[in-house]
Parts: sequence; C-alpha cells; structure tokens
Amino acid sequence: MKATFQTYTVEQICDGFEYNELEAKGLYGMAGQLTIQPEYQRNYIYADGKKDVAVIESVLKGYPLGLFYFNKLEDGRLEVLDGQQRITSLGRFLQNRFAVKINGLEQIYTGLNKDKQQKILQTKLLVFICEGEGENAEEEIKEWFKTVNIAGIPLNQQEELNAVFSGPFVSLCKAEFSNSQNANIQRWNSYVKGPANRQQFLATALKWVSKGNVVSYMSSHRKDTNIDEIRTYFNTVLDWVDSKFDDVYPEMQGLDWGELYERFHSNAYNHTELSSIVRKLMQDDFVTNRRGVFEYVLGGCQDTKLLNIRLFDKPTMRKVYEQQTEVAKAEGISNCPYCSIGHDQNAHRIWKLNEMDADHVTAWSKGGSTSIENCQMLCKAHNRAKGNK
Repeated sequence: MKATFQTYTVEQICDGFEYNELEAKGLYGMAGQLTIQPEYQRNYIYADGKKDVAVIESVLKGYPLGLFYFNKLEDGRLEVLDGQQRITSLGRFLQNRFAVKINGLEQIYTGLNKDKQQKILQTKLLVFICEGEGENAEEEIKEWFKTVNIAGIPLNQQEELNAVFSGPFVSLCKAEFSNSQNANIQRWNSYVKGPANRQQFLATALKWVSKGNVVSYMSSHRKDTNIDEIRTYFNTVLDWVDSKFDDVYPEMQGLDWGELYERFHSNAYNHTELSSIVRKLMQDDFVTNRRGVFEYVLGGCQDTKLLNIRLFDKPTMRKVYEQQTEVAKAEGISNCPYCSIGHDQNAHRIWKLNEMDADHVTAWSKGGSTSIENCQMLCKAHNRAKGNK
C-alpha cells in the first residue's frame, strides 16, 4: 500500500459540492474527482448546530482541523476515508445551510465579510492519500477505514458492517432505511428506535429478516441489485403489529417485533379484545414493566413475570402475618392456610415471617388486586407450588 501527503484548500475540496438532503446519496467535491461519501461510509451526522458550527469556528479561529484520509482509486479519482463529517460541514456552510455566531450575531457564509470568506476558502487541509495495490486493494482500504475511524464519534456496529459489505445491496438499503427524508420514518419511529442516519432502522430490518444472522445475510446478499426481501419483511412485521393493536404506546418503541412476529403471527387474535386488555394493563398501577405487556397478551396472558407486578409491601405482609398467626394459634393449626389442611408434621407449625411469602388469594392474572384484602401469607414451599393458580 502506497501513501503520500498532499495539501488542499477548502475551496479546492468543496469545488462542485452539492449537498443532497436525501442523505443516502453520495457527495462530491474537487469538481467531481472526490467522492466525499462513499457507499461504505456512514451518513452525515454533524448537522446538530454544535459539531457543524464547531468546524467553522475552528477554521475562523485558525485552529487545525486535523488530518484527513483519502483513498486513491485505480482511475485516479479520490474518495474520503476519514474526514467526511468535517468536509460536509464545510460544504454545507458554503451553501448557507447553517449559521455561526460572530460577535453575537448569527451569520451565514454569504453574510460574512470578504476577509472571513477568503479565510475559510483558503484554509489548507492536510490529506494523507492511500493507494491500494493488487487484488487485495479493496480489503486493505476497508481495513484501513475501520482503523482510522477510532477517533471522534466511533462507528457503530451497523456502520462498520456497511463498510465491510459495501456494494449495491448496502447502497439500496441505505437509500431506503437510512434516509431521514423517507416518509415512513414517523411510522417506523413508533416501533423502532432511530435515528436513521446512525443506521438504526437498517440494523433492525436486517436483524428481523435474517433472524439475527446479520453478518451472514449481508455477505450472501452483498451483490443483490434489489432489496425486495428485506423491505417486504420489515413492512410485513410492522403491518402485523398495526393489525393487532388499536393504540400506539411509547413502550412499543424498540421491542423485538421481528421475534414476536415469528412466535405469534400464526395465532388468531381478536384485535379489539387484545387492545382492550392492553389498555387495561397499561393503566394498572401494579404493572411495573409496561414494555412486557405486548408479549404478555400475545402469549395468552400466561407469563406474569413479563409484567413485573408490584408486590405487597412489608407493612401489609406483616399485618396479614400477624392476623393469620393469631387465628392459627387460637385454633391450634398452622398459620400457613395450605399446611393447616394437610396431614403431615407442618399441619400445626407456626412459621416465622421470614419463612413465608405474600400471595394473591385470587391470582392477579385472574383479576385479583394487590391489596390487603386479597393477601395471604403462605410458607415458601406452598407459595412456589401454588404458582398462578
């Protein structure tokens, strides 16, 4: 691998720069000779009014922007390995896409005086240019790409996978799932945690369609020229969720709907009844894990552990224990109602408080409340055996 240093001005690098709001599209500079956003790169993530502004303020103050890394292709063209965020911020500012505060006033590029404009345009950027050689050139470049991206905002796992498996499939997937202008984003946000420009929708879609085997799936589909399978599966899962619940809750976001779809999509449900149960559970103060409500109802309302039902508090437990124990001693029987009707040595045993558990007389899942009127103390063995009966 050959490498050389070169210096370019901001004006040279941003020559021909046109920022496309459809973020999955490539960005170009140096009159089309520089690809600023190769297909294996992450999307632009500096547009937050802080990081992008900091780039321009650094230039105006004469601070260095650090080293940039370019890859030289066989045809002589260049592509950015590291520095895309900084270059895109510079290009966007030159296009008046955002403002910086100077002497207390917000100013866009064309609002700056000529001296400041020229200072930006003539700022020199130091570029390290790498040129791969031989049949392993592509792999060398991608490995270098991962290595130099250890500073700043680290690549997340999906961004790294996009780099490793770059090709038509990744490009099409990014255009579909990593484009913040996609009209479906609002709907997706109800069930999937974003943001799009950090590849979260794409990562989720890949996880669902591959049943968790993302690396294998991306490898086998790398050269595909359509994404019908992943698009269809992703939408099928979300359509299924929409069809089962009338209401959308914040707790739905980020659940593994793909896994729930695989487990439950063959079951027949009355969506009106399902939605009614969910609504009731979401309003129940004793349900402390509302994110578990959806799996609970889809699974037939059997596994109450998913809901993490609030237990009886200690004052309630002590009061019920004292009441049961007082009656049991007077009658000469065990203070565990289940032991008292038995015929072994525990039929007359008085258990200590720490040897007993609080239990719902009528199971919570069958409508029993977590109140003192529905509380009984059982020895630990009988409480475990009783379960949800």
